[in-house]
Amino acid sequence: MSLFDLIRKSPSKKNEPLNLEWLQVDMHSHLIPGIDDGSKTVEESLELIRILQGLGLKKLIMTPHVMSEFYRNTPEIIQEGLKQMRKAVAKEGIAIELEAAAEYYMDEIFFEKIEKKQKLLTFGGNKVLVETGFLSKPQILIETFFRLEMAGYQPVFAHPERYLYLHHDAELLDSLADRNIFFQMNLLSLTGYYSKPIKKFAEKLIDRGLIKVVGTDCHNIRYLEALERLPQEKYYHKLMNLTLLNPDL
Repeated sequence: MSLFDLIRKSPSKKNEPLNLEWLQVDMHSHLIPGIDDGSKTVEESLELIRILQGLGLKKLIMTPHVMSEFYRNTPEIIQEGLKQMRKAVAKEGIAIELEAAAEYYMDEIFFEKIEKKQKLLTFGGNKVLVETGFLSKPQILIETFFRLEMAGYQPVFAHPERYLYLHHDAELLDSLADRNIFFQMNLLSLTGYYSKPIKKFAEKLIDRGLIKVVGTDCHNIRYLEALERLPQEKYYHKLMNLTLLNPDL
């Protein structure tokens, strides 16, 4: 057999289909229709859920934005949306489990919710998903995480690879890692979907073993179309070798 035959017979990552069966649970998505910048209709959500189920996922934890300036979602609004989508999925016969939490934007209003012991939506027990702006570090970042911990929650930092302020602040990154803040990475970050620097920083977080959970952060069909490139990325296979919490959520 010639060298050419060996090369021709070897599997190509370009032809490797995306399969998320190993992950089992997507813990970050925006599939409750009409309440944030994600899916707009039940029909759109069903289309996306069918695709995710077809990729091998067994469970979706939907996490609508909660932002005081733009998306004033309450636990009641989110739970009603979850109820709606569970009924729609059951009617269509889609074999997938749906749950809901929230993606809380870190600001003074969120800080007050913690201080006033208002109900926060959690996943996997006591875990709370929190995001910040992409450019500037919030002054209340560490204090907010501390308050969450004191209130009995496990903070989960949504897509830290996308925060440019964290790229250039090794001391802050170490501090968050030392505090055992759980890092959640977007799968799309490994494809360069957001930018090359974000991809590189995501790879750095994987190399350091800092990623605890991952999610699609799916908002619309474009996200899932871009996600098809994921098996071509070498760090995708490194990610699969990490001990992630997703299957146990």
